[in-house]
Amino acid sequence: MKVLLINGSPHENGCTYTALSEVAKTLETEGIETQIFQIGKKPVRGCIACGACGKLGKCAFDDDPANEMMKLMQEADGIVIGSPVYYAGPNGALCALLDRAFYAGSGFAFKPAAAVVSARRSGTTATFDRLNKYFTINRMPVVSSQYWNGVHGFTPDDVKKDEEGLQTMRTIGYNMAWMLKSIAEGKQPQPTIEPFMPTHFIRE
Repeated sequence: MKVLLINGSPHENGCTYTALSEVAKTLETEGIETQIFQIGKKPVRGCIACGACGKLGKCAFDDDPANEMMKLMQEADGIVIGSPVYYAGPNGALCALLDRAFYAGSGFAFKPAAAVVSARRSGTTATFDRLNKYFTINRMPVVSSQYWNGVHGFTPDDVKKDEEGLQTMRTIGYNMAWMLKSIAEGKQPQPTIEPFMPTHFIRE
């Protein structure tokens, strides 16, 4: 079993990475393989609603990390997405990539997922809520912890002093491992997926 942890911060070894590393270390003690994927600092594109992904099976834009990230997400058994807090929300570059990966991709249903957020002071719950929406619209079981999944600090060293935050990260790791093993052991068929029936609210 393998869990992909997405570092949605432009800082490769910053606060978000420090939080994700604590989750990853815990998963590895539980026998779960991990990979931390860094989205990087290069510009990323937003979705332009071209619809080409419906035919291609991937995003039409192939000059940023979106398709690589989507492929890793499809191959993983579980996913953890981490983001710093920018103006009480996730990093915009991360959201642009997630919008495209989740819209263009498939195969995410029933994969356990968790969001991790990092802030100097506040905005964590709004960011946490935004990231969880990607999971709930894709039938992904949300892995909980003992508190909101966040750490606090201005630097990685600050985060390492946030004892409750780090414990919250470890709890995500333990709970993710438990859920993955329970799913594997249960060997139950996936729930029925009805054909999607999109509607709108315009009336004649």
